Amino acid sequence: MLTCAVTGAGSTTKKHPGVPVTPKQIAAACLQAAKAGCSAVHVHVRDPATGEGGRDPAHFREVVARIRESGVDIVLNLTCGMGGRLVLDDDDPSVMAPGTDLARPEERMQHVEELLPEICTLDCGSMNFGREVVINRVGDLERMARVAQRLGVKPELEVFDFGQIGIARQLIDGGLIDGTPLFQLCLGIAGGTPATTGAMLALRDALPGGAHWGAFGISKSEFPMVAQAALLGGNVRVGLEDNLYLEAGRLATNGELVDKALQILSLLGVAAMSPAETRTALGLRRHH
Repeated sequence: MLTCAVTGAGSTTKKHPGVPVTPKQIAAACLQAAKAGCSAVHVHVRDPATGEGGRDPAHFREVVARIRESGVDIVLNLTCGMGGRLVLDDDDPSVMAPGTDLARPEERMQHVEELLPEICTLDCGSMNFGREVVINRVGDLERMARVAQRLGVKPELEVFDFGQIGIARQLIDGGLIDGTPLFQLCLGIAGGTPATTGAMLALRDALPGGAHWGAFGISKSEFPMVAQAALLGGNVRVGLEDNLYLEAGRLATNGELVDKALQILSLLGVAAMSPAETRTALGLRRHH
């Protein structure tokens, strides 16, 4: 599976004017990536007025409607990562500072409940993320997993370090993840596991036996980690969420990132699955 994460929630719009912001732009980016040959698109939304990451269900609704109305076949993977951001006052850490966005687990799943994608992401732990803290308590993840299970939407268990694999295993052992679990190893984020061969191999070997898995690296590690994940038998991911450049000094589009990933995979003798093949391989349910 080749996933394209088309926009993310970081402050990348200040660095690259082509990062999609509005629902129309995000949907167009998804369609561009799909036509370039990816298997799935990973979707965040942004506040059209500020460009910052958001979670307004109306924005997700417009993005998904535009994709489905286009007739282009692509596996939809909607983030549930928003709603766990904690910013504390530097002088008084008992005070939550502007930028904090903490929501009930069910609220973080509202767009998934309405739109029924094939995949939604669960970030399997709390961690430092820049100068902020991302909060994902075990109890919250259990409640989110129950919603996904009830809906028949497959969670992509995103892990940023070894401890988060342990939390994901708690969800699996607790009967909250149906079928073969799907993991995404997120490498190179400050505060998480580095984007190295050894780290990817160690994380892969710590996964439950038989699990589906993929991995990605950010920034200049994106394309080396495409090759590394493919060599180790995993799925791969690219996109402007993770990396803004096609090569040094040249800003990319999502379609160009997908095309370069496909070139790397082809040189390794690996083919990206079609959306239909992806649904079959991962046991995904298509609701629409």
